[in-house]
Amino acid sequence: MNINLTYIYNSGFVLESKNETLIFDFYRDSQGGESADYVHNKVLRNKGRIYVLCTHSHYDHFNKEILKWKKLRPDIIYIFSKEILDNHKAKPEDAIYLDKFETYQDQNLLVKAYGSTDIGGSFLIEWHDKTIFHAGDLNNWHWNEESTADEVKKAESMYHRELNLLAEDVKHINLAMFPLDPRLGKDYMLGAKEFVKTIKVDVISPMHFREHTEDIPPFALFAQEYGCECICWKHEGETIKIDL
Repeated sequence: MNINLTYIYNSGFVLESKNETLIFDFYRDSQGGESADYVHNKVLRNKGRIYVLCTHSHYDHFNKEILKWKKLRPDIIYIFSKEILDNHKAKPEDAIYLDKFETYQDQNLLVKAYGSTDIGGSFLIEWHDKTIFHAGDLNNWHWNEESTADEVKKAESMYHRELNLLAEDVKHINLAMFPLDPRLGKDYMLGAKEFVKTIKVDVISPMHFREHTEDIPPFALFAQEYGCECICWKHEGETIKIDL
């Protein structure tokens, strides 16, 4: 399966095949250069079905602007975490809402919601016999340099519980989008390391790094040890072709 994967910004991505387009966690469009406003200038004009998925309501994952896209594309399908509805960020008629372990399925794909270590959830997508995972804010979130021992223990326990629940259902992921956040300090790779050690991942795309692309290559070396290719993004709006 050949797809185009574009890094928009933060945790926002676009996956494009011949007949479908998946947009994840749109916060703002890409900026700068020829790839500026990639979603507005190119993606929303794509042929075929467009799916817009959002894992939770944090401002850097969810922008209400996306609901206006339905005027341009009446056939668009919105798939949101139920947390977005519960926090009154959207109306019941705006989207399909998934709580933890709930699913959406049509003739093109199947989406199953999993947990998070923050608000909302994460999404596992079965698409053309391939498995795609977007972690949302699922991560081993702790700051060892700042947190107490009890806080670190609690954060790790939450993460390992959610990771193990996912690993019980899926042993192999073709493409995963997962946080690699340098704000975590020296342990910024910890959650991602545990992820590729626990589940077989063919290709992993870091996210949540904003402009700090320099923090990706060290993790790429680690991922390689587990047979996982890590995409080393150079700038927002960058598109790569992946053969899954």
